[in-house]
Amino acid sequence: MEYKNLDQCLAFKDLKSLGKVNLKNNLTVKRIRDYTIPAGSGLDYNYAAMPVNKEIIEKLQELCDEQELVEKYIALLSGEVMNTGEKRLVLHQLTRGSCLGIGKEVIADGENKADFYKEQLARIRDFSEKVRSGKIKGSTGKAFNTVCQIGIGGSDLGPRALYLALKGWAAGEGKKTLRAEFISNVDPDDAASVLRTINPETTLFVLVSKSGTTLETLTNQLLVMKSLKGVDPSKHLVAVTSKTSPLASSSDVLDAFFIDDYIGGRYSSTSAVGGVILSLALGYDTFEALLEGAHDADTNALNGDIMKNAAMMDAAIGVYLRNVLGYGQTAILPYSQALCRFPAHLQQLDMESNGKHVNRDGEKISYPTGPVIFGESGTNGQHSFYQLLHQGTDIIPMQFIGFRKNQYGFDMDVEGSTSQAKLNANLAAQIVAFALGKEDANPNKEFDGQRCSSLLVADRLTPAVLGALLSHYENKVMFQGFLWNLNSFDQEGVQLGKVLAKKVLKGCEGDEVLKAYADMLSC
Repeated sequence: MEYKNLDQCLAFKDLKSLGKVNLKNNLTVKRIRDYTIPAGSGLDYNYAAMPVNKEIIEKLQELCDEQELVEKYIALLSGEVMNTGEKRLVLHQLTRGSCLGIGKEVIADGENKADFYKEQLARIRDFSEKVRSGKIKGSTGKAFNTVCQIGIGGSDLGPRALYLALKGWAAGEGKKTLRAEFISNVDPDDAASVLRTINPETTLFVLVSKSGTTLETLTNQLLVMKSLKGVDPSKHLVAVTSKTSPLASSSDVLDAFFIDDYIGGRYSSTSAVGGVILSLALGYDTFEALLEGAHDADTNALNGDIMKNAAMMDAAIGVYLRNVLGYGQTAILPYSQALCRFPAHLQQLDMESNGKHVNRDGEKISYPTGPVIFGESGTNGQHSFYQLLHQGTDIIPMQFIGFRKNQYGFDMDVEGSTSQAKLNANLAAQIVAFALGKEDANPNKEFDGQRCSSLLVADRLTPAVLGALLSHYENKVMFQGFLWNLNSFDQEGVQLGKVLAKKVLKGCEGDEVLKAYADMLSC
């Protein structure tokens, strides 16, 4: 395989010479029907309102072939070192099963990693079923009815987004659920807001720290444990950590579930990081279905034909928008309140992975990479920032997410249509309004149109669909990293601030500028 920068690719140079697509002239019923690709587990990706045509798509296929996207994905799945910055394997897809078939083993740290992840799943299943059935109780003999995850970054954003996405589905299915809470910010108000609403006797805490030394997480752990009254904290705390961390064999925890260095935080939701709390709160079978959906989408992403590979098409169009059309932002707009925190998870996934100014070999690059990601659930966003999306001076590509049915099964006819029908009417209307715009004699009421978007759509937000949605974005980000020739699996950009924060806590060590700001914020 060859690793080269995007601007060295012949297909990219050709792509820049092609004519631009006018959405107003091209958005037809036939195009809407034809420009749809299955993404796995009933999830479809529609890109009819994106500014591409057959000629551009053919050139995007050539670019994906030239950059050997599928070959690099296979190399990653096979256990080659793809995190060049930290010289590590990248194995998050393996947490939901190998896509490469029998005989493809990944050996690291002297163990078969597929077997390692399966072992952790079996332990999570056993433990969660014992807690949910009441076999494992708190220190005062009461059954647990609440679980609270303590973690930050990828130990919070993904698991929290997935829990919120599925708790309505679980309620609609009549499943037994435990209440889930999350403490992430080192701001003591975050912990206080949760602790004041829970009963320590019936709460099980899940401490997530791969190293067992994360400053914010351990600070929150100590804060929480010191605040618990009338219980034995060690009987109310489990850890998700690495085998080599101080937490792995600590007497301060009831049990420990293991992750390793080959799964980055933002990619860890399908490992024990997300598996423990989702299995405790919603049942292991719910988490298992999510893994199956993710595996289905992972398998789909192996197809070399861009017309059959939704993640690859989404990635390639994204690079076209960023590097040919010059669009620097992407809005994630889920028309489902259950996905209210999903854009926040995708912010970390995308911006921490591909917010890089050097290639995988540490060499400076001369073209834009990852876009700014933001978003909000519809229709709330329509009454917030859509004004700028419709009539602002910048064109901001959008990715809509929608479902034909709601989760709870609760809805009713109000003034001739149901709430779900009204929600989806708004979604359809926004896509068309953004693309086609509106002419008006009054410039203040004129809409230029040409605002591009895609749509990820399924019947209902189920665990399998959510897994496919999660995998779709993870693989999109991976493919874009390959196209830009980046290392999408380290995050040096978050380290400098951590180092300086520790310096502040040690008195700033002679750094006068740092001390001036620290003094401004001191009590």
